Amino acid sequence: MNRDKVIIKTSIIGILANVFLASFKAIVGVLSSSIAIVLDAVNNLSDVMSSVITIIGTKLAKKRPDKNHPYGYGRIENLSTTLIAVIVLYAGVTALVESIKKIIHPVVPDYSAAALIIVASAVVIKIILGTYVKKTGIKVNSDSLIASGCDALLDSVISASTLIAAFIYILFDIRTEAWLGAVIALVIIKSGLGMLGDSLSNIIGKRISSELSKEIKQTVCSFPEVQGAYDLVLHNYGPDSLIGSVHIEVPDTLTVAELDKLEHRITEKVLTEHRVILAGISVYAANTANDKAAQMYSEIRRNVMSHEHLLQIHGFYLDEEHKTIHFDIIIDFAAPDIDEIYQHILNETQELYPDYHVSITLDTDVSD
Repeated sequence: MNRDKVIIKTSIIGILANVFLASFKAIVGVLSSSIAIVLDAVNNLSDVMSSVITIIGTKLAKKRPDKNHPYGYGRIENLSTTLIAVIVLYAGVTALVESIKKIIHPVVPDYSAAALIIVASAVVIKIILGTYVKKTGIKVNSDSLIASGCDALLDSVISASTLIAAFIYILFDIRTEAWLGAVIALVIIKSGLGMLGDSLSNIIGKRISSELSKEIKQTVCSFPEVQGAYDLVLHNYGPDSLIGSVHIEVPDTLTVAELDKLEHRITEKVLTEHRVILAGISVYAANTANDKAAQMYSEIRRNVMSHEHLLQIHGFYLDEEHKTIHFDIIIDFAAPDIDEIYQHILNETQELYPDYHVSITLDTDVSD
């Protein structure tokens, strides 16, 4: 499956469908003096722009890496999603302004059977289109397509609402058009803000999914020499470009040659099974021939994990020759003062073993 071709094909289908719907809705809305239907048509035009941006973003994102951008241009897709969100937001604000004007200066709507049939048809088309685009977006991991699909499904609800307003007017002679237009506008604004928040979160650097983190760590730990996998950090350079690093805990008896072979095997397996590039694998050496180390680690672990907000302790190593103790800890972001907890644990451990130099690394809680 060619991901780019699928995205472009789906976007073109969306453009054609939305141009068709926007044209008919605009004509019906003007002829019937229905602000809700006109705003619905405007929203369809914003969907056309969304599909165009998705196509352009997909094309630019596939540019080959160069000297200035060695990891490629995949993050452009995040920018295209941001632009789509801004367009949706702008359409919502514009619609709200127009609806308020109509509330202040109302216009009597004039519905015809043909108008109602066209709007009803639009509801069905939007449900089919939205479901198709969203499913395709999930399949090819395209945030832009997923956003467009969700927006289309939202449009079907909006179109259905205009039908309700029409029937209310026909049956009870109550004009709800302008008020419904305002509600539609607020729904569009809410959708735009949600899309914008998600896209900006990806640009800033969102936490990797717990499921992916656990799967990669399980793959790393599937090698018998690996006693634990920690500090997995992944950087997103596009939907299909995850590059990162991990710490592995291995016996301190492994030679450099054995360790080199192990790292190559881990890198290859993670790339094959998860399409993730491990650019760096760091090592924690585990004491293997020192019963004292096991006893000390048990005592330190019990003491460290008794503190509130402590998530993990790992990478313990006792160096008797240089009289040093080292380990890493992870403190929950919810802790009121991470630095204070860290210093307290460091002082506490140093008091327990005054004859040793205690070194503690404070790791960031980046994955589950």
